[in-house]
Amino acid sequence: MPSGPGPDTARAFAELSVMIDALDGLRSRAASLAEPFLGTEREDVVTAVHEAERSILMAVRAMQRALKTLER
Repeated sequence: MPSGPGPDTARAFAELSVMIDALDGLRSRAASLAEPFLGTEREDVVTAVHEAERSILMAVRAMQRALKTLER
């Protein structure tokens, strides 16, 4: 839980936690979306979906860093 002062810190901590969970769920959904196209002539779809998945993962990591910053 956040150690910083004020309700804004607690609210930000809660919001970030919820957003991280939601984004991680979307990342998983994106990964599974690409699976049926693996090894087919639609590798372009796989590439695009994996790129999106990586971008979502980067967003999750950035929000996790923000969360850790709030914990200080």
